[in-house]
Amino acid sequence: MNIMPLTMARLGEVNLIKKIGGKDNTRKFLATLGFVVGGTVIVISEFSGNLIVNVKNSRVAINKEMATKIMI
Repeated sequence: MNIMPLTMARLGEVNLIKKIGGKDNTRKFLATLGFVVGGTVIVISEFSGNLIVNVKNSRVAINKEMATKIMI
């Protein structure tokens, strides 16, 4: 099982979230946006490492720093 940060995901590909890293408050914040282990995430677009993703039927913009903490 390969694990990699969300920043490495291909556009349009459905990815399973395997791990959320970072400090406690970072993990809680990401969870409120719908980034939970076992959930899916699709990268819609990427600009300078910042991502627009589809998670829990919502479009969310996250910066590169946050995206590196979401492991797929």
